[in-house]
Amino acid sequence: MSDSTNETIATVGLGTGGPEVGVQGLGCMGMSWAYGPTQDEAEARATLERALELGVTLFDTADVYGFGRNEEFISPFVRANRDRITLATKFAIQRNENEPFGNQRIRNDRPYIRQAIEGSLRRLGVDHVDLYYMHRRNPEVPLEESVGTMAELVAEGKVKHLGLSEVTANELRAAHAVHPIAAVQSEWSLFSRDVEDGGENSVVATAAELGVALVPYSPLGRGFLTGSFVNAERELGEDDFRRRQPRFTGDNAAANAALLAPLRTIAEARGATLAQIALAWVQQQAQVHRLAVVPIPGTRTRARIEQNTAATRIELTADELAALEPIAAQVVGARYADMSATSAGRA
Repeated sequence: MSDSTNETIATVGLGTGGPEVGVQGLGCMGMSWAYGPTQDEAEARATLERALELGVTLFDTADVYGFGRNEEFISPFVRANRDRITLATKFAIQRNENEPFGNQRIRNDRPYIRQAIEGSLRRLGVDHVDLYYMHRRNPEVPLEESVGTMAELVAEGKVKHLGLSEVTANELRAAHAVHPIAAVQSEWSLFSRDVEDGGENSVVATAAELGVALVPYSPLGRGFLTGSFVNAERELGEDDFRRRQPRFTGDNAAANAALLAPLRTIAEARGATLAQIALAWVQQQAQVHRLAVVPIPGTRTRARIEQNTAATRIELTADELAALEPIAAQVVGARYADMSATSAGRA
């Protein structure tokens, strides 16, 4: 399964009434921000094209990624393939470029949302966004104001579908009552499973009930699940934001690396990569929880996009799923140094 292929991936509806997209999307953030400088921009642009050839149609960015430069980076590709792709971007995280990473404000108010969409449309060079996410939730602003303003953008034709990121089950339910939500983007992987917490009132169960798709970001644990780190803290560049994340630092990194043993065993038995097995697990949660699941792993290379999309054709056995089940509960360190802006921080 680790060999590249020209076989295109399957498609799925992105929530009730949402667009039809490939069952795996592409997170574009790392192409120009957060994971250190992109050494080969031509290869990154070729990766966008290769992804589309393989059936990836959901392309994900945000206005905060590189302070708008990520939207500008993918703009030529977006404009050249506008009718073939589903374009997703986000608003809500306001940062000053000169401030340290982590210094940010969460803006969900009506004036800011209107300002943000105009900026994104200008940078992307388009007249509408297919999926517009509220990137983070500010509990001080009523959801009726935030989602109501987003609904106005739909009525005006600037946005086609609405999404939320890192919201709780109750927040999703309240927002959906204001306007239909097509997708919730949250971290979900073998290392991060808090979206499943809460039983019938979990984010996943609520999304399934409402017909909302789950779009897992960081489905490879920000690269940890690829097995590529021996000493993560030492191997990451100074401008790589993972150096400040608890799971990648100190003794935590070594402890978490040891958790990959069952993943490695399954990958070796199948002739696949660790990343492919980790992605196959995320993809298979669609069957487990009976909802649309469209992970958005990021990459800058064509070889990786070929491997990642091949993972959509791996079906793990019950025994393999059981072997992977205990991993998340043993992970050391929180997802972020400050979890207050995440759904888990408000649950």
